[in-house]
This record gives sequence, C-alpha cells and structure tokens, in this order.
Amino acid sequence: MTERIVLAYSGGLDTSVAIGWIAEATGAEVIAVAVDVGQGGESLEDIRQRALACGAVEAYVADARDEFANEYCMPALKANALYMDAYPLVSALSRPVIVKHLVAAAREFGATTVAHGCTGKGNDQVRFEVGIQTLGPDLKCIAPVRDLALTRDKAIAFAEEKNLPIETTKKNPFSIDQNVWGRAVETGFLEDIWNGPTKDVYDYTDAPESSPAPDEVIITFAGGIPVAIDGSPVTPLQAVEQLNRRAGAQGVGRIDIVEDRLVGIKSREIYEAPGAMALIAAHRELENVTVEREQARFKKTVDQRWTELVYDGQWFSPLKRSLDTFIEDTQKYVSGDIRMELQGGRATVTGRRSETALYDFNLATYDTGDTFDQSMARGFIEIFGLSSKVASGRDQRAGA
Repeated sequence: MTERIVLAYSGGLDTSVAIGWIAEATGAEVIAVAVDVGQGGESLEDIRQRALACGAVEAYVADARDEFANEYCMPALKANALYMDAYPLVSALSRPVIVKHLVAAAREFGATTVAHGCTGKGNDQVRFEVGIQTLGPDLKCIAPVRDLALTRDKAIAFAEEKNLPIETTKKNPFSIDQNVWGRAVETGFLEDIWNGPTKDVYDYTDAPESSPAPDEVIITFAGGIPVAIDGSPVTPLQAVEQLNRRAGAQGVGRIDIVEDRLVGIKSREIYEAPGAMALIAAHRELENVTVEREQARFKKTVDQRWTELVYDGQWFSPLKRSLDTFIEDTQKYVSGDIRMELQGGRATVTGRRSETALYDFNLATYDTGDTFDQSMARGFIEIFGLSSKVASGRDQRAGA
C-alpha cells in the first residue's frame, strides 16, 4: 500500500507547492486537510478543489469555527491572554485545533506522517509538531519549507513549472495568518522596525482617525463567556464576529509589537484583533467587579503563565490543563453586563452591573448611608504596619 501523508493545507503558495514537493520527494500520496477557523476569504470548496488540482489524492475540509471559538478562544478570554501584554494569541490559539483535525484525518485516511508548511524560524513549527507528537505519538512529522529550505522564489518557480493554479506573485510583500480571533501580518518592509505600517497592511480594522460616531455596546457575560450583545443572545463565535465588525469599524485592536519568539529571535509583528481586544477589555473589567482581591492578584500570575504556555505550543501540556482548572474556578461569578464605547481605536468601559458583584455601594460611598466603620481603621493600620515598624527599629539600632 502506498504511504499516505496528511498535509495541513491553507490554499496558499507554500502548501499548494508542498503537495507536489512531498509527492516527488517521498513517492507518497498527499491528503490535504484545510481547517476553517473563521479566516474568511476564499470558500473552502475552492480551496479543496485547488488542493486536488495541485495533486492531492484527497482533500478534506473541516468546519471548526464554533469549535475554535468555544474551546480555544473562550479559554483565552477567561485567561485575559495577552502575550507580552499585547498579543492575544491569534495564531497560537488556532494551531492546536488544526492539529486535532490533522491527527483525526491521519487516522481516518491511514496516514503515517503529518506535514506542515512552517519555516524553521517561527513559532508555528513548534506548535504543530509538539501538538502532533502529543496527540499522535506514532505519527512522523515533515516540514518541506523548513527541511528543504524551500524559499518563496523556489516555490513560485515550481508553481510556474508545474502550471499549478496559484494566483500569487513576487509583489505580495506580506506573510498573513488570520482567523476569527484576529489577523497576523509580518515580513516585507515591516522587517525594518523603523518603518511604520501602511494602509494596505490592515484589513480587519478601519483607520482610527477616521472612525465614525461613537458606538455604544453592552456585552453580557455568564461565567466569563459573552452570551448576549445589546440584549440579543449570541454564541461565542457570533460575539467575536459582531465585535470584529463593530470594533473594527472604529479602529480598535491594532497592535504593532517587536515580539520575543520561542526560537530566541525578536520579530516585528502587526496584529488586528478588534473583537478579541474589546472582549478582553470588557472581561477584565467584569473580573474587577466580581473576583475577590487575593484571587484576582494570583490569577494575574496564572494568566501570564497560561499565555506563555499557549504561545510556546504547550496547549496539551499537563501544566496548562491544571491552570485551566484554576482559571475556570475563578469564573464562577464573572457574570453581568459591561457597557463600552467604541471609537477612535479605543474600547472604553463606561458602565458595569452584576448580580454577583463584590462592589458594595454602601461600603464604598462617602455620603449618607455609609456602612463602613471608620473607627476600625486606626487599629488596622497599626497591626498592618507592625512588622515594618519592628524591622525599622532593628535597622536604626544596628546603624547606631
């Protein structure tokens, strides 16, 4: 029986050319697997037909949009996941769900190897291969772009030689990865970190300086998950899609960062994540209202470690699974409404209300009705500062 190799297929130049490269280099049959994580653009049927035209013996398409939103984006939202306090894990979140479908396809079609189109300089090679060896430890991995040093020029030449149906030219300056959670843009003139991004870099967002009148939105959460927008019920996917449109029209969610990659280099990245950034801002503020102080302080540490693990391709690791349990427990009372104003590139919280809030108006107010007993403050301060007072006395005696 001829060996079969499952290829993570995007429909772009590298993975389309990889079908032929793999077949020529190994003699194996290639099964192209495309996973819809809300990237938009071409129809999946067009992508499937292109894979077949490029030489794949099978082309499999998985609609994972709701799965991606429910099982990957929502945990990231609960963790307020922002790598280096800025990047909402756009690409990192999509890799484990793609890996899950690649391994499932390998089982279904009897493949022994999984291939991907990542280079040797990025994070995605790690995310794909660590995920594959975790879910399918018997499967082999190959990466033709990395292992054969297949450059863009070589890919274009191969496509032209084989007359492959690839509409691409050397003029396209960017490498782009996108899904419903956001869009990542790199390479080209952006590699000079002094260069500012030009208008053609952006697609999910309009220019903040030309945003329309302010857009007020009320996001309702239950257990840390958005369940309604302006009173109308939504699924997680619908919540992200609607806020992508509304926040994107206001220029919200543009990120320009020099990022620490897992492989040890710094890379300039442009991201657009209007829905994700608006939701994270809203979720953080609702946590401020509903999560107890010491729990909230510790959660920031857990959130950061969770984010680093996911960025580093450790979605399926035991530690990440344990952190999931803690984060999920903190979301028990993260329910209520957040009102936001979207305008000029900003998502600004203007109102909060929750039946599970820890905010007590009568404790907080300075007006009539104040229930806080201020007479307790003096003793509290004495005891709270006692250890520092004793240590200071010791320091003064030692200095004398």
